[in-house]
Amino acid sequence: MPETPRTNAGLFDRASQVIPGGVNSPVRAFRSVGGTPYFVARGQGGHVWDVEGQEYVDWVQSYGASILGHAHPAVVEAVQRAAADGSTFGAPTEREVLLAEEICDRVDGCDMVRLVSSGTEATMSAVRLARGATGRDRIIVFSGCYHGHSDGLLAGGGSGVATLGLPASAGVPRAAVADTLVVPYNTVPTIGTDVACVVVEPVAANMGLVPAVPGFLAGLREACSAAGALLIFDEVITGFRVARGGASSVVGVRPDLWCFGKVIGGGLPVGAFGGRRDVMEQLAPTGPVYQAGTLSGNPLATAAGLTVLRLLDQTSYESLSSLAGRLGSAVAGAFQSAGVEAQVPVVGPLVGLFFSSHPVSDYAGSQASAATGLYPPLFHGLLRRGVAIAPGSYEIMFPSLAHTDADIELTASAAAEAAVGLSAGAGRRGG
Repeated sequence: MPETPRTNAGLFDRASQVIPGGVNSPVRAFRSVGGTPYFVARGQGGHVWDVEGQEYVDWVQSYGASILGHAHPAVVEAVQRAAADGSTFGAPTEREVLLAEEICDRVDGCDMVRLVSSGTEATMSAVRLARGATGRDRIIVFSGCYHGHSDGLLAGGGSGVATLGLPASAGVPRAAVADTLVVPYNTVPTIGTDVACVVVEPVAANMGLVPAVPGFLAGLREACSAAGALLIFDEVITGFRVARGGASSVVGVRPDLWCFGKVIGGGLPVGAFGGRRDVMEQLAPTGPVYQAGTLSGNPLATAAGLTVLRLLDQTSYESLSSLAGRLGSAVAGAFQSAGVEAQVPVVGPLVGLFFSSHPVSDYAGSQASAATGLYPPLFHGLLRRGVAIAPGSYEIMFPSLAHTDADIELTASAAAEAAVGLSAGAGRRGG
């Protein structure tokens, strides 16, 4: 093979010959914002550098996985130490037990946990477990929430599915989603006795950032209990990012099952699902619901995840939330000064962005924001000024503990300059 071109365009051309679309996850291809993706060469703290040497303040942070920032010394050391002992065994290891104990200790009501290799695996397996435990087939999900790319959950999803304008996906047979009911977020649906489970993001973070309205999650808990259905919180994003015990500890509602990912792997591929003991014991080998994985509980991933969780104390979450609040206020101020109508919601350490005159509470509002067409020019306006946000309007910003006030100031300045361009462009379009 020829030497890799040290330009983003050259590397993307080469990648496009051997990787569909040139990327290994669709939103990375920049299809919804236009242009050529930058290829990251390295990251440190709150910043990344592309293969051309351009530095960016990085608010993507691997879509929330890197809560300590990139290449944190303690995580690097833990992975190196683990790798020296061997990278995979297909046999139990001590760190699997330690990570499971750490998760269960943090999450009130989570008695047992099964480690997997991704968030998609976690939600897919949790749904199978719910169906097996209840003997029912139907599941309920919410429009705009994304629960991974397993067939039965690719219906009305947010995140990359929404970014590409796909309501589902080719290759998913009708039978796979025949028992999947998609309903509006923030509205408690009627839950029949044929429903195995309701899957929900307690803070929706795949259609922009949409918090649950008061009473929504409590209403779901009550309705599920009355119908004998299981309530599943998809905390792949919020788990151990919004609080020590995840979003459930903040909203005060306890589901039957949780799904985790991102933070618990410290930047390495990992996921987990857990919950009530009586439900979890339905899994093989103790029960009839089969689930397995060669790389589940990978030694490197568990080493990284344990290191991250042990470094996250109450002060960490207070710092993250404070930083997110300052970032949100700075970005909102930049848009206001430029005369651009925008909402910048902040939930704990999560920051969203909508082009709207009023707060967004559902997928329809998120879609209306995307339809303004303002996100792509903002994205590129920020990127040219050294600030990286996700290349899709349904994603959010993830401050890390490595970000600084200087990063916020640079972002606010870049946003102010880019927002002026947005305002001028809106004027030329007659709006």
